[in-house]
Parts: sequence; C-alpha cells; structure tokens
Amino acid sequence: MPELDYAKAMAEFLIRHHSRQLRSIVLSPDPKLHYPLHIDFAELFDENPPVASLVFSQPAEYLLHFDKAALWAHKIVLENLDAGEKGTEKKFIHVRINVNGSPLEFSDTFPRIGHVRVRHRGILLTLKGTVIRSGAVKMYEGERMYRCRKCKHEFPVYPELESRNTIALPSFCPSERPKPCEGTRFDCVDETTICHDYQEIKIQESTQVLGVGVIPRSISVILMDDLVDVVKAGGDVIVTGLLTAKWSPDLKDVRSNLDPVLIANNVRRTNELKSDIDIPNDIMMTFKQFWSDFKDAPLKGRNTILRGVCPQVFGLFTVKLAVALTLIGGVQHVDASGTKIRGESHLLLVGDPGTGKSQFLKFAAKLSNRSVITTGLGSTSAGLTVTAVKDGGEWMLEAGALVLADGGLCCIDEFDSMREHDRATIHEAMEQQTISVAKAGLVTTLSTRTIVFGATNPKGQYDRDQSLSVNTALSGPLLSRFDIVLVLLDTKNPEWDEVVSSHILAEVIKEKLKTHEDSDSIWTLAMLRKYINFVKGYFKPLLTTEAEEVISSYFQLQRRSATDNAARTTIRMLESLIRLAQAHARLMFRNEVTRLDAIMAILCMESSMTTSAIVDSFGNALHSNFTENPDEECILYHFSSLLSKHGFMLSKHGFLQYAQSRKSCSN
Repeated sequence: MPELDYAKAMAEFLIRHHSRQLRSIVLSPDPKLHYPLHIDFAELFDENPPVASLVFSQPAEYLLHFDKAALWAHKIVLENLDAGEKGTEKKFIHVRINVNGSPLEFSDTFPRIGHVRVRHRGILLTLKGTVIRSGAVKMYEGERMYRCRKCKHEFPVYPELESRNTIALPSFCPSERPKPCEGTRFDCVDETTICHDYQEIKIQESTQVLGVGVIPRSISVILMDDLVDVVKAGGDVIVTGLLTAKWSPDLKDVRSNLDPVLIANNVRRTNELKSDIDIPNDIMMTFKQFWSDFKDAPLKGRNTILRGVCPQVFGLFTVKLAVALTLIGGVQHVDASGTKIRGESHLLLVGDPGTGKSQFLKFAAKLSNRSVITTGLGSTSAGLTVTAVKDGGEWMLEAGALVLADGGLCCIDEFDSMREHDRATIHEAMEQQTISVAKAGLVTTLSTRTIVFGATNPKGQYDRDQSLSVNTALSGPLLSRFDIVLVLLDTKNPEWDEVVSSHILAEVIKEKLKTHEDSDSIWTLAMLRKYINFVKGYFKPLLTTEAEEVISSYFQLQRRSATDNAARTTIRMLESLIRLAQAHARLMFRNEVTRLDAIMAILCMESSMTTSAIVDSFGNALHSNFTENPDEECILYHFSSLLSKHGFMLSKHGFLQYAQSRKSCSN
C-alpha cells in the first residue's frame, strides 16, 4: 500500500475515533503550541492491523506519517465546524500511543530495563521505571529545509541523535525526477528551522522486581515538545518510544561507545495509582463479606487480619498492629491557609538483636506497593535525600531513597549506624514531606510523601531509668517525628520462652507432615496488599464527637504531666493520635472514627512511650500476644467509662495498676 493510502487510513481512523480530541485542538487559540493526540494501540490494532503492525515495526517512519495524518484530520475538522465556532489551524500535532491493554504488553516489547538488548532497536518499545535524574529543558533543532542550487528542489533534513544532533546533508540531490539532478551543493532556506523543547531524564528499574545482589539498571529517555517536564525525580513512569543509541562524549584515552537511549512517544505517570494492583469487584465483596461475618466481634476480625502480618514471627501483637496502622495511615488535612498536616505515619522499632525487627521491615516492604530498603551503614544524607551529579558538563539532581519512595515506604534498618548529620537531613522529609535542595546552583524542593519505617538497636544495655533518647542516642526532635516508637526488650521470660519454643517446634512438625491448618486463610500477602490499598483509597474517616473527647482528654493529661524536656508531648503527639485513630478506623472498614478507634490509638501511643501494661500483660511489646476473645476484654469497656466519667482525672500510674488487674474483672 502506498504511503498516501496509509496516511489516508490513519486520518480516517483519527476522525472516526478521536474527533473530540481533534475538535478541542482546533478550538485551542495558540497555533504555535505542540498538541498531543492520545490513541490506544489496542483500538488501532482492532481497526486496522496492517497500519498497527507498521507503527510497531517501523515507528521512526510511520509515527511521522501519523503526525502528518493528524494535521490532515484536524484540517477536515476545522472546515466542518459549526456556525459561530472559531478555530485556528495548528502546525504541530503529535500522536501519542498508549499500549495499555494491547498486544504489546508482553515480555518482548515490554521488558525490564536490564533486559533491553540490540534486538529491541527500531521497534515500538515500552519500559517501566522510576525517574532518578531529570535534566534541564533545552532547545533542539528538529528539522531544517534545504534547497538544491542546481534544480531548486527543497527537502527537509533531520538531525541525527546518534551523532549528537548533527545535520548530515545528502551526497546528491534527493529530487525524484525522471532525469536525476545529481546536484551536490545545497543552501539552507531561511526561516524554515523547526525547533522543539528537549529534555533528557534517566529511569531506573524498580528494586522490588530484582533478586538479591542484582544491580538495578537505568536508561536515558529523551522527552520532546509536550512531554517535557511531565515527570520529576522520584516519579514512577511507563514510557513508550523508539530505542536508538547515541555516541558517548569524547573523553581522553577513553573509547567512545554507543549508549542506548529511548526517544519517548508517550509517557504515562503511575504515581497517582501508587500501584499496579487492580482490585476487582469480587475481592471487594470478599472484604465486605468478611466484616459482615465479624459484625458482632469486630476486634476478633481485626486480629484475624493482623495474624497475616509477618506470620513467620510468633505473637508480637503490638508490633503487628503498629505496622498495619503505619502502612494504612491517616487522612491528609489542608487548612484554609494551605498548611498541610501529613497523613502518613512513621514507625521506629527499638530492640535487642534477634527480636525480629528486620523481619518486620522486609515484610512491610512487600506489603507496600512502592518501597525502598536501605541500611544506616550504607546510607549518607545525599543517598537518602538527593545528589548533585555532573553529566555532559551539566549539573543535575539524582533522587535518593526518600524521593524514590515518594508515595510509598522507605525502610531504614540499623538506624543507629547513621551519622548524626545524616539523620538530621531527614527531619524535613518526615514532617513537611519535602526536601529543600541548594546544590551546585540548583535550588528546588522535591516531594517525599513517604512512610519512614526505621529499626535500631539500643545503645548498649537498655536502661529503663533513662529516657528513650539516651538509650538510642537519637535526638528528641527526631524521635518526636515518629508516630509510634516500640521498644522490644529480650527480658528472658521463662513462660514466654516456653510458649515461643512450643510454637516453633509445632511449625516444624507441620512442615514435615505437610499439614497447614491456616492454608485456607484468605489473608495472604497478596490479599493484605489489596486490602491496605483498598481501605486507603476508599475510606476518608472523620472523627466523631466521642472520639474527639477521648483524644482531647488524653492529650490534656499528658500536657499536665509532661516535663520540660519531654519531646513527645507536643502538638505532634496530638496529630499522631488523630492519624492512628483514622488508620484504625480504616483497618476496621469504617468511615468514621469511633471511641474504640481513639482508645486503640491511645494504647499504641502508651506502648510507644515506654513498655506499657495497657496493651499486654507482660509489660513488653516483644511479649505481646493475640487474645482469644479481644471483644470481651473488659479493659476497653472500663477504660471507655473512665474516659467519659472521670475525663482522665485518674493518674497514669493509677490507670496502669488498674489495667494490670483486668483479668480479675467480670463482664
């Protein structure tokens, strides 16, 4: 089929299926802008398979034909406007192809960045990754007209990216005359140069899809025209384009190589989705049915869900509850002045070696749809925040762990191994959820809407008579930014050791006999991810009057009993209580924060301050365990009555003594 017929088929397809987009382009006032026209490859393939095959196999040529067909189609729409409508003819329209749901979503045309090879060169390729570097927007000469001195034939010349955008003139005149011209001298036609906006970014494959010891690969991506500045460092993107190569810069005594580069045709941001997990209707019905079954025993249903959090670790109810509340988080609040109060919670585990801190970090990273794991020994302030690097004579910013985890979870193991200067750099990232940068003349602010989950060992033997700041060698301002700080102490309790050893031996026997009693549980890792993702997006719980009274009374009590150097009895503690109560309401599949949610937030806060007897009978979060009938525990009811009746007039010490005797009280 001749090229003209292909262009005609493309224009007919655009008019038939995308007349609304063409109409909006025609009615736009500025004729000099570059306008995108988004189409689905699956729709094109169903409509015209030959054209779709050519676009896939020869994108460098047929994407240009598609752009020309779009200009042709928009002129037809312009001529057929209704009376009274005023449109303008546009010069630049670019067809952007979305491969989502098309046959191109298979491994050969949608590989990992580390699997890109020479065979992918020249086809329409799609890559997924995280933007780790974003360059400045430059001007790029995309086309220039030349005229043959001998026959006066005019023809366009396109710069070659492979040779750093240099223009290579043809050896002889390309005019298609019966008698060849064979002219070799050409003149540039004035005012025919077409320039484009040009930007280079670098994307890196996600570490979650890599195995242990595999270094994540990266590739440069060229964005032009309407695609520039649509993504920033730390953003997750899916890029469709043409794979080519360009010569690396000339360096003395260094061999020049061809570096792979992807010329983007379409860029799709996935940050807003925060995951590629689709939650079908049957899964939602499963969640609703689950809570319908536990309508009369909601806390028992909650504990059933929590048992699926890090199931390889026995007990540790308090820690599992804290992990779930941290991953779910609260609701971000923005007041009339534009001041934001973060909805993400932060969690710090302080404990002796062998208490399972790293296990919880790794499992939380699996639960989160976007996560970055690092250690204090292997991290610096630049590695956590942002680095200024020089590439091709130009300074650019390269995102660190907190920026790469934007919208997800950043796990920092061995938090105590970080230098004090490095720990100080994350203060702004944790509270304001931004990182202000002033490096190499680059002054900007990057987004870090991330959950920070840290784990640290105490400084020597944990001394109960000293403050948490002294035991961990962490500053008070940094500790105050963590919503929950749990202390896990190995107290060598004989009764607990017997329970744990019996559980481990029972699990070994089950493994040998291949009998898994909990194999029919619906709360697998995949189901937990779906549940957390669903409740975060579906529920926006609001505080009830009863919950406000409980939280306000508790906060006032803490303020009255606080010392001058108490870092956690500030307004941040009140914000943490609200976030935890909202997270618990989401966990309980509710859209309002009840008194029960407020009480559970206070229990987490109590166990966060020290080792508390409110949550567990052993006085240690490490020894906290699941109870058989949590809804029948009279502590919640008596605690609730105390709050409403006495307004927290009972002292904290007196309440702890009261809580320890809860087993002897009757319903």
